[in-house]
Amino acid sequence: MAEKSTLVKKESLFYALLLGLVIGFIAGVVFASYKLGPETSSKQTTSSNTAALAQQQLDSQAKEAISNLEAEVTANPDSVEAWTRLGHLYYDTDQVKNAIKAYGKSLELQPGNPDVWTDQGVMYRRDKQPLKAIESFERASSLQADHAPSRLNKGIVLLYDLNKPEEALAIWEELLAINPQAKMNNDLTLQEAINKIKKQMKANNQ
Repeated sequence: MAEKSTLVKKESLFYALLLGLVIGFIAGVVFASYKLGPETSSKQTTSSNTAALAQQQLDSQAKEAISNLEAEVTANPDSVEAWTRLGHLYYDTDQVKNAIKAYGKSLELQPGNPDVWTDQGVMYRRDKQPLKAIESFERASSLQADHAPSRLNKGIVLLYDLNKPEEALAIWEELLAINPQAKMNNDLTLQEAINKIKKQMKANNQ
């Protein structure tokens, strides 16, 4: 999804594959330009135009996928999968309020998915509703005690949005007891993150 201290991001398979293809295409163009020799202004312009075109194509494909899924949930409002996929696409395209609603529909139909609760919590945080985010993360961890993303994200909201570092550390230390190998989104181990925060808190109190 971790703000990309937003730690959980559940992309739809379609969108992830499409993004990979576009990035691969752009990377191929850039690599080919490098192999041909020193960059010129015309090559730079070409690469820039190619990247812009690729982004436009990606945006167009995402809009089409969203439109198709919106039609699908209208025709099949009890489809958990369709609502979840629609929520992921809204998430990926930063349509926060729409993502919250789509995840809410998914959870009304199937409330036992901790990943969807976590994704909804991330969207609530991005929508400046930290208390609602906490509620979603707590629902996720109540369904799966070792669900790392929900506990990590809850700690982030407590630390950065609600200014409650002690509570954040308590949540993360609970997770460490369950999963000593837990990591933050930037590959920093959770233990290292805890140590840094404690060190900072100690410095602030001196």
